[in-house]
Amino acid sequence: MKSNFLNIVLYEPEIPQNTGNIARLCACLGAKLYLVGRLGFSLSDKYLKRAGLDYWDKLDFEQIESLEELIQKNPDSRFFYFTTKTDRVYTNIEFIQGDFLVFGPETRGIPEDILESNKNSCLTIPMKKVTRSLNLSNSVAIAAYEALRQFNVRLE
Repeated sequence: MKSNFLNIVLYEPEIPQNTGNIARLCACLGAKLYLVGRLGFSLSDKYLKRAGLDYWDKLDFEQIESLEELIQKNPDSRFFYFTTKTDRVYTNIEFIQGDFLVFGPETRGIPEDILESNKNSCLTIPMKKVTRSLNLSNSVAIAAYEALRQFNVRLE
């Protein structure tokens, strides 16, 4: 299995418990976690640490200043932006190892300008129209495990 076979990007996450859960998920999958931009909490937050349990030493993690910087550092990579503002379903994409799955802040999602400039790379997780959105950590888990299923990877 290739190093960084899957990259999870949290753009300006706000809730430490969600980020902790996602960190734990990434550690369990061997996915790299990127925290991008302004965080809504401190990395020393007790809720963040508690949600991640004792997995922090197993996590491949990087904090990065901006999404532009992350894209510049990975110019040949594919970035997919998860949003409720598209009809393109995540299961209709063939993920490849090394892809970056980008998720926005819990209360507002990925900014419109980013979505607009990446229209062809926006994906959604289907849900009833009368609902607003799924929990961030649930969304990341759904998308990450779909990619893992497609990769046909055995984790050891």
